[in-house]
Amino acid sequence: MKKFEIKEEFLLNGEPFKILSGAVHYFRVLPEDWHHSLYNLKALGFNTVETYIPWNIHEPKEGQYDFSGRYDLKKFVQKAEELGLYVILRPTPYICAEWEFGGLPAWLLPYKNMRIRSSDPAFMEKVARYYEKLFEIITPLQIDQGGPVLMMQVENEYGSYGEDKEYLTALYELMLAQGVTVPIFTSDGAWRATQEAGTLTEADIFTTGNFGSRSKENFKDLKDFHTEKGKNWPLMCMEFWDGWFNRWNDPIIKRDAQDLAHDVKEAIELGSINLYMFHGGTNFGFMNGCSARGRIDLPQVTSYDYDAPLDEQGNPTEKYFALQNMMKELFPEVEQQEPLVKDSMELTEIPLAGKVSLFSVLDSIAEKQTSKYPKTMEQLGQEYGYTLYRTQVQKQKEEEMYRVIDARDRIQFFLNEQKIATQYQEEIGEKIFTPLHEESNQIDVLVENMGRVNYGHKLLADTQQKGIRTGVMSDLHFILNWEQYSLDFTKPMALDFDKEWAENTPSFYRYTPTIETPEDTFINMESFGKGIVLVNGFHIGRFWNVGPTLSLYVPKALLKQGENEIIVFETEGVFSEKISLEKEPKFKQMEEK
Repeated sequence: MKKFEIKEEFLLNGEPFKILSGAVHYFRVLPEDWHHSLYNLKALGFNTVETYIPWNIHEPKEGQYDFSGRYDLKKFVQKAEELGLYVILRPTPYICAEWEFGGLPAWLLPYKNMRIRSSDPAFMEKVARYYEKLFEIITPLQIDQGGPVLMMQVENEYGSYGEDKEYLTALYELMLAQGVTVPIFTSDGAWRATQEAGTLTEADIFTTGNFGSRSKENFKDLKDFHTEKGKNWPLMCMEFWDGWFNRWNDPIIKRDAQDLAHDVKEAIELGSINLYMFHGGTNFGFMNGCSARGRIDLPQVTSYDYDAPLDEQGNPTEKYFALQNMMKELFPEVEQQEPLVKDSMELTEIPLAGKVSLFSVLDSIAEKQTSKYPKTMEQLGQEYGYTLYRTQVQKQKEEEMYRVIDARDRIQFFLNEQKIATQYQEEIGEKIFTPLHEESNQIDVLVENMGRVNYGHKLLADTQQKGIRTGVMSDLHFILNWEQYSLDFTKPMALDFDKEWAENTPSFYRYTPTIETPEDTFINMESFGKGIVLVNGFHIGRFWNVGPTLSLYVPKALLKQGENEIIVFETEGVFSEKISLEKEPKFKQMEEK
């Protein structure tokens, strides 16, 4: 068996070992493409792959576990090993990662007295149960048990959130109890305050720093902290940020390739490194995270391209080749290979095959739940997506005023299936005036959960509970007797496109392209408003015409030879009679704010 140790240096079987790692998230890349990404990492001359492990995908409902298919973590680790890569795992309850709720499962939210990311026994009980299932899979993958896993992480950037040492100790002891024998580490900002708050040096847990530039200064801060704690550990940047994530209605963030290669070289000369990200991939489904900013939250886009060395599709970028040249210069003895490059396909002018209004098919695609007052999404047993709230009101006067009180994140208000208003976070609660022409009237409120925050103090905020959280008012009183429909798109839908479609309503649009030779592609969504796309039943993510992204990536594995089905759920009444599959992603030109 091999052995990995942390002394004054990293030692692999007693020999000095420099970790040259890149982050590839198995949950953001389809299994059919794992080989492509991991091969290109090895081809660069790197020796290790790092990945987070999101709790919310592996326990999507409390007590229900999934480690299969797209989420087969063991298979991903074994694929890396086959290619000669070692593995760093980050099996923490919270991951950040610009991932929905930082990887925490949304079903924790109805436990209102529970304090997440703390030593609260109620929270730790949930973590312990999850860890039993998780470590049953990953403990046998450790290097001293014949696998490729070098290290595992306890918590994540906890020094940027709390200083509950009892919590960190409890997580550490849980890991030991589950059979973790490889070194355990923490990952925080390199400066003293975050290191002190987020580490357990008294338990001899190795500490690493996260940064993306000024390696000499950051490593000096980290080294000073080690010295202060009486440690003579090697230096490692666990997240060297080679790009950045993007948010809706903001410009794409880019970093110069040569600048990156220079800064990475500086870091490697001083210590070990993990590039965050090496391949970013895609926030499929509703898994995009959200940035916390004052009163509002800023959701992140579907693409997690990250301006990384491999683009969203997994193909090498200018950064990849700049790093490749740097590696040749710094480590001429390290073997490199030509990277793999995927093909792309295009298919234009795909005609609309059917359209139907959400209101026409609502009862056949979502189960109705009733209550006196509207319930939150989580109270309805729903974690992600859209919730439609419906009630009936009687005419009291010619024009009525309504208000939706305390809803997240975006609402559309309909009267008798006619759109009256759209409100986003900072507007929700404002007065909505509308004339009433009928004696009895139907109110529908479609609420979209645009993603929960993944970092910072708002993880504890009530704003992370979605849907209508207080109620809807008519005049000065709350309206009662609600029907609620959960639209989470996790189950196949029986959509009848022969039913009625109406303008300016949330609707489904169907396209059936025939593809002779499937390859990766990008669906151009610039002629649509806002919504999601299903490709052969697979939810590939959200689109929104505010930009900066105006297309959605479709991996080859989702397509088939012959007829395919693309269904667009669009909420604004903005659609196209034709769509196109294109070879390159589409972006909106935006000015810096």
